[in-house]
Amino acid sequence: MADHVGTAGAAEHKEAFSPGAHHWQLWPEIEIAEGDTVVDKHRFSAFTPNTCELPALLKADGIDTVVISGTLTNCCCESTARDAMQNNYRVIMAADANAALSDEEHAATLHILAMVFADLRSVEELEGMLAAGASAQAA
Repeated sequence: MADHVGTAGAAEHKEAFSPGAHHWQLWPEIEIAEGDTVVDKHRFSAFTPNTCELPALLKADGIDTVVISGTLTNCCCESTARDAMQNNYRVIMAADANAALSDEEHAATLHILAMVFADLRSVEELEGMLAAGASAQAA
């Protein structure tokens, strides 16, 4: 079992969040379109102060809602969701676009987040919400 406490644990986490580290990379099948913003994250939560540009970018653009997808549901995704909510963002978890190491861990985390920290939506629901928002803006 890994030792995540103390100096050894701190070094392990620092290495995991370093550019180029295996688990730091974006999934190779993710499509990044021209004009998309890619933000580096160096802690479990994208809202850990002074470790990620995301909060400043959201604030500058007047964005008040975040949609979270990724891995691990019960680590980085949960940490980001909790911190975003505590920083007054509306948080939506894309329930079927997050994953954990087991279905049980994934389901338990979504259950807890839904109690206080996030709204749960499927990708299909999110696509409908985005289309409705785009139609309303166009009108």
